[in-house]
Amino acid sequence: MRNLKFVVFIFLLGILAACSSQEPKTVSFMTSGDPAERQAYLDLVAAFEERHPEINIEVTHIPSDKDYRTRLATDFAAGSAPDITLMNYRRVAAFAANDLLDPIGPYLDESELIQAEDFYDVAIEAFLWQGTLMCLPQNISSLVVYYNEDLFDAAGVPYPSDKWTWDEFVNTAVSLTRDIDGDGVIDQYGLGVDPSLYRLAPFVWQNDAPIVDNEDAPSRLTLTRPPSLEALQWFVDLRQVHGVVPDRVEESAQDSESRFIAGTTAMFLDSRRGTPTYREIETFTWDVAPLPYNKTTAGILHSDGYCLSETTENKDAAWTFIEFANSVEGQTIIAGTGRTVPSLISVAESEAFLNPGQLPARSRVWLDTIPTLRRVPVLSTWQEIEGTASDEIERAFYGDITAEEAADLSFQRTEEYFLLGKSALKP
Repeated sequence: MRNLKFVVFIFLLGILAACSSQEPKTVSFMTSGDPAERQAYLDLVAAFEERHPEINIEVTHIPSDKDYRTRLATDFAAGSAPDITLMNYRRVAAFAANDLLDPIGPYLDESELIQAEDFYDVAIEAFLWQGTLMCLPQNISSLVVYYNEDLFDAAGVPYPSDKWTWDEFVNTAVSLTRDIDGDGVIDQYGLGVDPSLYRLAPFVWQNDAPIVDNEDAPSRLTLTRPPSLEALQWFVDLRQVHGVVPDRVEESAQDSESRFIAGTTAMFLDSRRGTPTYREIETFTWDVAPLPYNKTTAGILHSDGYCLSETTENKDAAWTFIEFANSVEGQTIIAGTGRTVPSLISVAESEAFLNPGQLPARSRVWLDTIPTLRRVPVLSTWQEIEGTASDEIERAFYGDITAEEAADLSFQRTEEYFLLGKSALKP
């Protein structure tokens, strides 16, 4: 009997050991966005865990994008970064330069589920750091013109075409900027736009001009060059000459996106990011159009990627989730929110994204403009460069300084950041 008890005891120990060895590996994942986006990521995680019960994904969701970026910087600096994060390509280099990310390229090379050629080239290229793919692009959005069809109809103004010029764009905005009650105060603006370098850049490119001296190895901003300055002046004139956007006080009282949602701004420049919010509008119908063009056609890439932290313990498990999230099944789940333009070509071309039953009706605009997309430089100090230049552009936009002064100050105030960014490059 004692022998039998001993055998049973050993058997139970074996079962407990087996159960212990099969405990799920835990992977942390941090993201941001509105409630619909949060739910989509929870759905994504649920679908993944159903197929991979051996892996547990812990999701941290931070609604505010600004708070999310602050949390990222704080956690990475403290050595407690989440295993997986979503990061805009403009910010990846700052982390890559400090060896805080585990490059995704080698994992993708070994994948049997997805390959690099499944994705749009421009999205993959945006996440290269010194020739290595650091993160895997989730989306390939771009800047477009959201417009209120009802306001266009009321003013008898034709909807934007798939190919319209700077002059047509400005004339449309002027026609839709109105003092409706005749009290001398503008009640409806034709346009809303963030006065920043990121919003200005595509218009500089459309004028056949650069924003930096060398896109691959930039050493300075070039807004002082005549064609670039001409584009900056055109951008500033939207407020200072044409008055088609709110002034600083009005923008502070109610920002242009809120005005668009309220139906008091006819056009608003944004990426696909705004779509889930605008789908909640019940008071008017809206759609999207491509940016206007000038000497050439150009758009600007908006893309976020799944990044793997260097400190991650369960890297294979974390990659398994990233791989699933960027498979056809994974990207189809996220596309359902309306928030992203999928980076997988097959999903972008599917009804999961184009969805004819929901606004915008012209979702293909994002796909048609992909060949024209350009990106800002991948530089470790680009965030500081962009923020500093945007401060000066905003001052010119609201009339504190001239466009020429803004260009000069942007050049002078960002010189040190270019030097720091260059020094961060490994030999």
